[in-house]
Amino acid sequence: MSRTSFYPKKNGDGTRSGPYQHLGEEFERRLKTQRDAGEAPDPRAAQIERLKAQVAELKERVAKRDEALAELIAFKTLAISRLTAQHGEIERLREQAVAVGNVRRLPAGQHGRGNNGVGSDPR
Repeated sequence: MSRTSFYPKKNGDGTRSGPYQHLGEEFERRLKTQRDAGEAPDPRAAQIERLKAQVAELKERVAKRDEALAELIAFKTLAISRLTAQHGEIERLREQAVAVGNVRRLPAGQHGRGNNGVGSDPR
């Protein structure tokens, strides 16, 4: 229903008509009563409260995203640290294997073929 349905519509004889005219008249009556009592609603105050609530919600969302970002950065730092340690261990084991001399290197597998190159040597 459109808002204009509540506005007064006068017929040629001065009477008001419309499908929702009674609701419009009720609204006008309540608004007049509030204004007479000094309790008129201030649209600016309502807008200020709505905007304050919106700002609070946005601040909360930003805080949650900052927290999630901090967790992701910590995870990334830990992952890089672990990868660095693993790489160091692999290098150490390779050097140890070369020094001992009794370890034989396996042929490099072909990437992109099933089973990671294991057992798929076409020779």
